[in-house]
Amino acid sequence: MNMQAPLTLNQLNTASLEDACALLDGLYEHSPWIARQALAQRPFQSLAQLKHAMAHIVTHAGSAPQLALLRAHPELAGKAMVDKSLTAESTNEQSKAGLTQCTAAEFEKIQKLNADYNAKFGFPFILAVRGPRGLGLTKAEIIATFERRANGHPDFELAECLRNVHRIAEIRLNDKFGVSVDQGNRVWDWQETLAQHSDTGYAERGELTVTYLTDAHRACAQRISMDMQKAGCDSVHIDAVGNVVGRYKGSQTGAKALMTGSHYDTVRNGGKYDGRLGIYVPLACVEQLASQGKRLPFDLEIVAFAEEEGQRYKATFLGSGALTGDFNPAWLDQQDENGISMRQAMQHAGLCVDDIPQLKRNPADYQGFVEVHIEQGPVLNELNLPLGIVTSINASVRYLCEVTGTASHAGTTPMDRRRDAAAAVAELMLFVEQRAARDGDSVGTVGMLNVPNGSINVVPGRCQFSLDLRAPLDTQRDALDRDVLDKMLEICQRRGVHHTASETMRASAAPSAMQWQMRWEKAVDALGVPLHRMPSGAGHDAMKLHDILPQAMLFVRGQNSGISHNPLESSTSDDMQLAVDAFMLLLHNLSLETAAT
Repeated sequence: MNMQAPLTLNQLNTASLEDACALLDGLYEHSPWIARQALAQRPFQSLAQLKHAMAHIVTHAGSAPQLALLRAHPELAGKAMVDKSLTAESTNEQSKAGLTQCTAAEFEKIQKLNADYNAKFGFPFILAVRGPRGLGLTKAEIIATFERRANGHPDFELAECLRNVHRIAEIRLNDKFGVSVDQGNRVWDWQETLAQHSDTGYAERGELTVTYLTDAHRACAQRISMDMQKAGCDSVHIDAVGNVVGRYKGSQTGAKALMTGSHYDTVRNGGKYDGRLGIYVPLACVEQLASQGKRLPFDLEIVAFAEEEGQRYKATFLGSGALTGDFNPAWLDQQDENGISMRQAMQHAGLCVDDIPQLKRNPADYQGFVEVHIEQGPVLNELNLPLGIVTSINASVRYLCEVTGTASHAGTTPMDRRRDAAAAVAELMLFVEQRAARDGDSVGTVGMLNVPNGSINVVPGRCQFSLDLRAPLDTQRDALDRDVLDKMLEICQRRGVHHTASETMRASAAPSAMQWQMRWEKAVDALGVPLHRMPSGAGHDAMKLHDILPQAMLFVRGQNSGISHNPLESSTSDDMQLAVDAFMLLLHNLSLETAAT
């Protein structure tokens, strides 16, 4: 390990090219050409800018240099480790992951995986074994990732290996410069702790599921409440729908507050960061301000929204909707799959439904709403960018549908006599795929599909399914919606089956308020991170607050190709640190604006 004094950007920016190359030696395994080319772009404003410059060079280097870069990396627990010919950096990384202390069985398994992977793809399996937190993955995590990725597509694995190479370089650069991502680590740890709570039936399988007002959900509310208090919020309470609301008081009486936050419920078998990142990034800012004894000129209100996903009841955005006055009392009589009504669940949780109307916020009391969220997609990951500026949240509509035909014997019913409900839905699914693709940026999904009491030798008589349609503009969504419903009618009439479609959610597109979008852009630009503007295909609490307040969102890059609503959902503490830094800059700049008025 390099035990010299940490480098500084000034040293790097002012050194001769040869000296600067020497300072960055070892970032990319046996590939000094990357740092050398990047140094032509000096001076660097930040390490984030340098990291992106190097990744950008690799991206545009072409396939031959990329393959050479991958092949310059040693196998995990491979020959180079055994004969002690690893670089100092690789030795440190593999040691931290425990790969230098493998059992005979573990070593044999990894060797077999190495050989099979290299034979299939033509380059070694590469994984940043120090992990997204930088502390080192366990051997079990490494082997599980190895086994999963060994089944990947060659193009995907090439990209994934390169992304891990960049992560390795990022950690090595941090070591050289003595970088400490304390707030990013804090956010990471908060989310890991919160993820210990999961609904019964899922927790036993090691899966994360937190649905509205379950025991796990209420435990999460208590944990968030305690975290808010410890971080320095002046007041914390759980409101009448289960939102956890923390306030960090400002120095100026009567100043309009800034609202922020996101949701803490999850989809079934989901990830740890969807929604929750947007609670803990601003909380890290509060903790930092409180520890320094600093006050903003305005109140900062952080809301951990109780429900956004619509998993237990058909009431998506229930938590944020209550703040806009969009809570439908009819929801209270909805029942979950166990026959428990929302009203009963609220009573069991000690919530007073009579107080819900009082939760509606007065827009005159607030400057606006900002939300930080993991991207939930591959774009930032593919661009090697840690942060993205959201320009608009897509319009969406959801349905729960059922097609009814005739259940009959699979062996004795001729193909031209069948009234197959599932086949009708299958035809519709293909149309949804084709129709949405025609727009380019519209999407359509059948995420749930069920043949009640289905049997292997029975023609399906019923098929239940969901429809989720999204587009950047309301008019574009409406056209997609109309075409899909018309096609459903046409298919069912032609096939002699019947259908029902119950709309469960419709949300308008929510363009970002330009002034707030520009505030995010100013903050991100100050970090030396290239600006990337992008729409959000996913719905967020910000699209509900959009009804009463100007809003804008900041996206944070996800790992594993940005996958979300999946246990593989992840981000790094480095990217979370940049999100905290961006939020702090937004608060600082907003304070200066407030003082100037």
